[in-house]
Amino acid sequence: MSAFPDVEVLLIAWLVAARPDTVWAAELDNDLLADLPCGQVVRVGGDDDGVRLDRALVDVDVYAATRAQAAGIAAWTRASLTRDLPGQVVAGAVLGRVSTVSAPGWRPYENTALRRIGATYEVFFHPAA
Repeated sequence: MSAFPDVEVLLIAWLVAARPDTVWAAELDNDLLADLPCGQVVRVGGDDDGVRLDRALVDVDVYAATRAQAAGIAAWTRASLTRDLPGQVVAGAVLGRVSTVSAPGWRPYENTALRRIGATYEVFFHPAA
């Protein structure tokens, strides 16, 4: 059993509870247009102290029908993660500092019927028990 909670699971739990009108997942459905707006949460790196503290780098991509809608959800996500999440206990983890590594910005996507805005965050957390 891993000493570290899954950061994707805990961030998705937080985002689903805070913004249930958006579909949040680690893996996207093949019929992405049916799930708009949606957000993808994926750990892309990081490290740990070998004992209890995990430092995850996480990409959060938001997909929507328009660039404005995707940008609005991405801005809300940034505020929620960096302002509201620190100090919370979610999915068996205590969240510490959350900072923006790369601010929300347009990212190309092969399906021109939707728009993607993505950002990268640094998330510090440790098991709650």
